[in-house]
Amino acid sequence: MTTPLAAEPAPSALYAYVGCYTTAQRSARGDGIHVYRIDPQTAEWKHVQHVGDLVNPSFLTISADQRHLYSVHGDEDYATSFSVDRATGFLKPLNRAETGGRNGVHLAIDPGGRFLVVANYGAGNVAVLPIRPDGALADAAQVVALPGQPGPHRIEQIGSHPHHVVFDPGGRSVVVPDKGLDRVFIFRFDGASGKLTPTEQGAAVARAGSGPRHAAFHPRLPYAWVVNEIASTITTYFWDAERGSLRPVQILPTLPSDYTGENTVAEIAVSAGGRFVYCSNRGHDSIAAFSFDPRTGQLTSAGWTASQGRTPRFIGFDPSHSMLCATNEQSDTVVSFRADDANGRLTVAGSPVENASPVSIAFAQL
Repeated sequence: MTTPLAAEPAPSALYAYVGCYTTAQRSARGDGIHVYRIDPQTAEWKHVQHVGDLVNPSFLTISADQRHLYSVHGDEDYATSFSVDRATGFLKPLNRAETGGRNGVHLAIDPGGRFLVVANYGAGNVAVLPIRPDGALADAAQVVALPGQPGPHRIEQIGSHPHHVVFDPGGRSVVVPDKGLDRVFIFRFDGASGKLTPTEQGAAVARAGSGPRHAAFHPRLPYAWVVNEIASTITTYFWDAERGSLRPVQILPTLPSDYTGENTVAEIAVSAGGRFVYCSNRGHDSIAAFSFDPRTGQLTSAGWTASQGRTPRFIGFDPSHSMLCATNEQSDTVVSFRADDANGRLTVAGSPVENASPVSIAFAQL
């Protein structure tokens, strides 16, 4: 059920779509997807729509033309498509399609806009779903299993657990961090057929028990970063686009040296020019900042900023990169920050947004 709360048009407005957890299994308090219109000057959010009757619409992505939004659903085996009203930012459900596996945790649209790639955490596979001309989804056309030996963690690494899918800047390859196998899988992507094919390297091997979770590329230079959930570390890789391979360069902790509590890393975000990399720490409840030296390809810690809540699951920039936003899953808030261009430091902007069990945000400039 879709319940509009405000319908005034807002040309060239910035919108945020917040997905959340909804089920008792997730100890969740959320109730669907919430849509907000953001004032980029004040960083204040105005709630404009609630899309309910959805199960764990956790991770969201929006098409390049910003006409369609897609969601995977935690613990379920399907993805959902929505049309986006460019005058109001409102969502309208189109259809849902099978992902070929349970517990889809992340999704990405290919540069051509014809295919949706999904990481199925529970099934240990990656699926490719065709996108129809009207934006609706077709059932998975390819499902690729991820082979390998599970890592040593007895609970978190009982099998393959892909947690992210990300296209390289050229759109030729897809990188899939696998938390369960301590691998970062690499596939060539055929833009005509949507087919995934392992590269010659196949996968980069991470430290045993590290649990690779999410990845990001430098926007221009041949480097990529992977945050390791279990070990609370970030790995810098040299990216060979022609071969489709990752070579490790450096590993750093995402935590201060004097922190001794429990922690898992969740998300990674890169500034527009690639000068700064950010990671969210769940437990330390902070956003770690790193500066990137293009001469050496290495990171240096630039400090930590409190996420202003508990368990920051997602961090991400708006389209203009003027704001970095964090979803504090366990304290039911979304918080916006401004990033200093000179040193990468974060400062709270606007007021916290109350949103139950928030997981991820997709932005649109309409």
